[in-house]
Amino acid sequence: MHVLRQAREQLAELTGMVAESVSSFERTEEGWALEVEVLELERVPDTMSLMAGYQVELDHDGQLTGYRRVRRYERGRADARRSGG
Repeated sequence: MHVLRQAREQLAELTGMVAESVSSFERTEEGWALEVEVLELERVPDTMSLMAGYQVELDHDGQLTGYRRVRRYERGRADARRSGG
């Protein structure tokens, strides 16, 4: 849990945006890989706020080594489902 909190705090400090939640995380050979949901632009109503998912990489000590935005979406929109085939 400490690593997850540390990742959110470091990403928020670097981007200046609110890191709202960690939607996935896994241990890697280099440390940790996480996807963090960030509030990029607050709008009214809240369901229209612009969110983003960031892939964040941490070393074994929990220090951020890299990040990149992997998607943007409005808070009120569900992910599009992909059909098989």
